[in-house]
Amino acid sequence: MSPKADLIIVGAPVWTGDPARPWAEAVAVRGGRVAAAGPERELAGLRGPATRVLALDGGLVLPGFADAHVHTAAGGLELTQCDLHGVEPEDYPATVARYAAEHPDLGWVLGGGWVLDAFGTAGPHLAALDVVVADRPVMLESTDGHSAWVNSRALELAGITRATPDPPRGRIERDAAGEPTGALHEAARALVADLAPEPTQAEWEAAIERGQAHLHRLGITAWQDAAVEPEMLAAYRAVAERGRLTGRAVAALRWEVEAGQAQLPGLVERRQAGTVGRLRAGAVKIFADGVFENRTAAMLEPYLDGDGHPTGNLGIGMLGPEELAKVVTALDSEGFDVHVHAIGDRAVRDTLDAFEAAAAANGRRDARHQIAHLQFVHPDDRPRFRRLGVVANAQPYWSCVDGYMRDLTLPFLEPERAGWQYPWASLRQAGAVLAFGSDWTVSTANPLEEIEVAVHRLVPGDPGSEPFLPGERVDLPTALAAFTSGSAYALRLEAETGTVTPGKLADLAVLDRDPFDPAAGPIGAARVLATLVEGEPVFADASLELTG
Repeated sequence: MSPKADLIIVGAPVWTGDPARPWAEAVAVRGGRVAAAGPERELAGLRGPATRVLALDGGLVLPGFADAHVHTAAGGLELTQCDLHGVEPEDYPATVARYAAEHPDLGWVLGGGWVLDAFGTAGPHLAALDVVVADRPVMLESTDGHSAWVNSRALELAGITRATPDPPRGRIERDAAGEPTGALHEAARALVADLAPEPTQAEWEAAIERGQAHLHRLGITAWQDAAVEPEMLAAYRAVAERGRLTGRAVAALRWEVEAGQAQLPGLVERRQAGTVGRLRAGAVKIFADGVFENRTAAMLEPYLDGDGHPTGNLGIGMLGPEELAKVVTALDSEGFDVHVHAIGDRAVRDTLDAFEAAAAANGRRDARHQIAHLQFVHPDDRPRFRRLGVVANAQPYWSCVDGYMRDLTLPFLEPERAGWQYPWASLRQAGAVLAFGSDWTVSTANPLEEIEVAVHRLVPGDPGSEPFLPGERVDLPTALAAFTSGSAYALRLEAETGTVTPGKLADLAVLDRDPFDPAAGPIGAARVLATLVEGEPVFADASLELTG
């Protein structure tokens, strides 16, 4: 007699993500793993007196989502700070004023979430902050995390004046007279950020639990936290040791450019210390460039000036190509999976060159090297992902004509190169492994909203908008796979999660509707009713009922 199941889920179709058997009627769970997925009548024999049953009224069961690039700890911390995400730009000053008034004991006003396209290429101005907070320094990160908006008090504390030179790999925005305007880009942010108070370990631990709860509400059971610094890793370890890490986390340890290869032994030590329970620390995150909207993405051809004339600006490469290759080769030789932020086509090419150099020096292995974001990928470089075994770590929410694209990107590009953006279909057709992530808090952490943009290439919430490069759309099964099995592969979890397959861990998500049904409405409108890790709910809607 077969052992009875601990849990059986019925009443909704099951998208297994397994190409050999993509659909099932029910799922049985035993010992935290999928015992069976198939016709409901065949699973009836696995029900015993202690079996719990989740009887659904439609919807969809699918593998738990894995976010291949997210900032769980930093996002959890940001939820307690001055949050401008979703706030209309004209309301930014009032929101900052309200937060400052509600927290009179804080020496600094910190937060983020403002959008660059609200201010044009000049960026925000300190005057708007000075009006509402003059007695304390204010530092607010842009939603993409590559620029900061500060007030006069912050500039004063940092000693930033018109005579202050731009730091390496950074830029201080200035007005026509040369005076700092209050916008700091890339490494220039550190001039102020290094003076701000650091969160305590207890605050980081609380932030991790707050961030993972947010992800669980969206059906996410695993994630790669991109750019984990030592104090964050210590907090992750503490949470994992207490058994409070309810999802599977890969910590991509941040590579500090200034520290060079002298930091390598420390990274090896942190990898060992940061591997406990559901936590793994086998990846290293490198920034190869900045972002296009503040003109720091590393490009093969110069930015245009908005009137169609080349400027001579090629962006900022955080590491030169030779240094990048040396760093990647050294990390590869130590067995790290290297995770590189690359937005511009030059940054992407330099990174692929670096992975090629590492393979030549160290030999090919089962590396899970990956390039994240991939806004611009030269057509000649797309086949190299498959040849080099590099994962295309993509953030699909950005692949539409929003304000960033319309106002801060397209005017500064030749038309041909504008068509090289976010080439998800082309990369997939070239044989690349496609792994989706959100980059939350840069954009929504909701995989269903991300997937809707990947499938339609339309501005979220605006079905009448013009599709952006519609030839780069992917279909729904491909997008779901990129957020499940593809991301599981990037996280080295594919043997245990990513599909609803007997023997794999029962990491599952339950939706309130079936996005494959044309009558179900927009994909992004679907709601997660339950998220299960090893068959146990880490999030459950109050409407659900488990019966014994």
